[in-house]
Formats: sequence, structure tokens, C-alpha cells
Amino acid sequence: MTTLVTRDGTSIYYKDWGTGKPVLFSHGWPLDADMWDSQMEFLASRGYRAIAFDRRGFGRSSQPWSGYDYDTFADDIAELIEHLDLREVTLVGFSMGGGDVSRYIARHGNERIAGLVLLGAVTPVFGKRDDNPDGVDSSVFEGICAGLRADRAQFIADFATPFYGLNHGQQVSQGVQTQTLNIALLASIKATLDCVSAFSQTDFRPDMAKIDVPTLVIHGDDDQIVPFETTGKRAAQLIRNAELKVYAGAPHGFAVTHAQQLNEDLLAFLQR
Repeated sequence: MTTLVTRDGTSIYYKDWGTGKPVLFSHGWPLDADMWDSQMEFLASRGYRAIAFDRRGFGRSSQPWSGYDYDTFADDIAELIEHLDLREVTLVGFSMGGGDVSRYIARHGNERIAGLVLLGAVTPVFGKRDDNPDGVDSSVFEGICAGLRADRAQFIADFATPFYGLNHGQQVSQGVQTQTLNIALLASIKATLDCVSAFSQTDFRPDMAKIDVPTLVIHGDDDQIVPFETTGKRAAQLIRNAELKVYAGAPHGFAVTHAQQLNEDLLAFLQR
């Protein structure tokens, strides 16, 4: 397997397809790089170099006991970019992955970065707090952790319903649902739990202020996991000159349900 061993000894798996201008994908919770296969094949077939990695603790990467915070995630991305000597790379982050690509720019700068794409991302603030009163209540995240501890496999299997909008009329095959569960169960339970705290509690508003590369924000307006009004809409307002695309009726998992639309929008952004 293609892996990078980070400075703290964590092995990060990545896939690297095609040649040309690079695009680096950061996956959502509790998935891994395989969630990007449609996008990677589409772009690599059209003259781009598509790279995706498994976040530490997930997929084929190693499972350290600690390090599940956004500074560490951003540093892992920085090491991968340096390892592959990527330049003029476009960063694409989905859900919690939108946080680590944003934190990368805030923490490591934009010298190597050509653009940023945030897809259904948890930025700028996901959880409810005193200065974000309409965020998702902490009881929701406590319930997620309780469900994971009680029966992780069944909890994730049930999670597919709101994730893909199956309860709102979206159609996703049983095969996709099975693959989603299989991917999620490769992850460390510790990483899966710790990341709930990370994406629910991290404030990315300071990061948004530091982003000064061309940015595309895409969000579904029927996202039952990461509500559009308090995340994607606000991120687009906070990032200078960001372009916002709202997918009507799309759920959180629109990389599957709206794959062709997303692929075309990514290509158009890269060709700008």
C-alpha cells in the first residue's frame, strides 16, 4: 500500500491516481478515501491527479490512541503534501474533512494551494455554543457517542437513512449502504468517538478569515446531518469571494446521490 509515516509515527494510507494538476480529497466521518472513488476516477480520466487519504484512525491508516484534533489533522495533510511535493493543489473537504483542509490553509498557508472546495462541511461552527446559539445541540453528539458505544454497527447502519436522505425520498442502493457500513467499521472506535468531539466543538471562524484562495462551497439544502443555514451558508459568507452552490433537495451524502452534478461542478471549478 502507498503510505506516509508522519513525524509522530502514524501511518497514513493514500491513493494517487492520474497525472496533471493535483486535487487532494479529505473524507467525512466515519468514512475513508474510498468515498471519493467516483470523483477521483472522473477527474483522473480528464487529466487531473486525484489523491485521497484515510484520516488517522480510519480506513487503512494506523490507529493511534491520540491525535484526533484539527491541528494534528492539518499537520498530517501538510506532511502528505510535502511528501508528494504537491503544488498548485486544490483541496476538497467533505463534512468533517472541510475542517481539516480549512485548518491546513490557516495553519500552513496557501503557498502550495490553488483552490478550496467545501462540501457539506462542518465549517465554520457545527455545535451549539454561547456565540453560536443555533448550532446543533450537544445532546445530539452525546447521543451519537452513546449509540456508538452501545452498538456501533447498528448505529452506523441506521445513520445511513438521514445521511443519504432515504427518509426524504432519495434512492441509494443496498450495495452503497453496505459499503458505507463496511468502510465505517474499519475505523478505530476511539477515533470514531474522538472525532465527534473534534467536529462538534471546533470553531473554524478564525480559519475562515485566513482563507484567501478561490473557494467553492457546495451544500444540500436538505442536509439532515450538517444543517446548511448554520454551516455552508455562513462559511460562504465568511470566506472572501467564495462561490456558493446549493443543491436543491440534496442530503448530506450528495457525493453519492448527486455524484454526476458534483463531478461536473468540481471539473468546472478546476477549469476556471
